[in-house]
Amino acid sequence: MPQTHKTNIAILLAICFAAPVYAADNGCKQVFDAMSKVLVTPTHLYSSEGTGSRGNKTNMSEMIYSGGANTAIYILIGAKWTRSKMDGAAMAKQEEENRRNSKYSCRYVRDEAVNGEPAAVYASHAEIEGMKSDATTWISKSKGLPLRVELDHDPDDPISKSHTLLSYEYTNVRPPAGVQ
Repeated sequence: MPQTHKTNIAILLAICFAAPVYAADNGCKQVFDAMSKVLVTPTHLYSSEGTGSRGNKTNMSEMIYSGGANTAIYILIGAKWTRSKMDGAAMAKQEEENRRNSKYSCRYVRDEAVNGEPAAVYASHAEIEGMKSDATTWISKSKGLPLRVELDHDPDDPISKSHTLLSYEYTNVRPPAGVQ
């Protein structure tokens, strides 16, 4: 996997998963709670990312979270599924550290349905180690889980700017066959 893509995945995970302890200070409680809930909920995450560094080509990827206390994380790289060395607990711990060293702000924007499901829409801004990101997150009103995220990364290097679209599914989620 190219280093830029690894870095973008790390930043994406840092923005998409948060520890609720920081929520009270910056208006992000609903967003952080929803993203934290993903790690303990069986989830299939679809990601589409476009950057200028790849000639405006779109990179598609998928992740599966098995759910539960010891959440396993599976990542589709190319055409092959791999189990991440990081589990849900390790990711949550890493996110606590990321949150302590970063700046975040969020605000409620509006209500809007995603595939017919009522959702609250939030805008958020993050600054992490020279990377600025703005996200729009749709959170299910009935489940408290994210349904969709649109994320714009604005790193110090203008050619590495990217736009990422994340879609979440929560039904019939299973670990990929044959991956240990």
